[in-house]
Amino acid sequence: MWALVESGNVTQVYTRPKALTIGDVNYPSNIFMLWSSSELEAIGIYAVVIDNSNLKDKEYYINTNQSFAFKSSVTINSIDYTNVVVASYGTATAKPLDDVLWEDGDSDIPAGKSVGDVKTSGIRQGHIDNINAQAAGILQPTDWMVVRAAEGGTAVPSSITTKRAAVRTKANAMCTQITNAANVDALAALYVYNDATPPVRPLGELPQVD
Repeated sequence: MWALVESGNVTQVYTRPKALTIGDVNYPSNIFMLWSSSELEAIGIYAVVIDNSNLKDKEYYINTNQSFAFKSSVTINSIDYTNVVVASYGTATAKPLDDVLWEDGDSDIPAGKSVGDVKTSGIRQGHIDNINAQAAGILQPTDWMVVRAAEGGTAVPSSITTKRAAVRTKANAMCTQITNAANVDALAALYVYNDATPPVRPLGELPQVD
């Protein structure tokens, strides 16, 4: 990625080589590949360095758009750069854990929505739904045994009954952990594996039904 810098300001960003006009001069797209850095800089084109220090997991945060600024000297991730354009992010905003509802006093309630309807969906319920879906997927191959037993057929083997109960118990416990997460960082931390062998996470794992 490159950027055009004029009078110290970034006026254009190029995500790929392209033909361009600077002043009265036309340049072909291959200058990005054939010219040296110093030759490009001589006409105002500088390499772009990405600063991800404010970039957060989009599962839990809403990141800003990148902003671009020319820096004569900058250090990013312990690497020193001179005469580069830095693409950086602003402060990320945490996504709501729980649904945000339209309230009295909201002046921008859209047509078809009323006070009490969901304005912004929270991410907590999605995580709970995902755990329940995973548990359902694990139980599904043996559901037929339960149906058969309920309809007067062969009883479900005790080993299967025990394992199915373990899946439901663990799923409920995992959903409780998610429900009790105080904020998005606490929710995200439930999924972080440690350095054990094998690695484990605070949320744990659903058992399998063989």
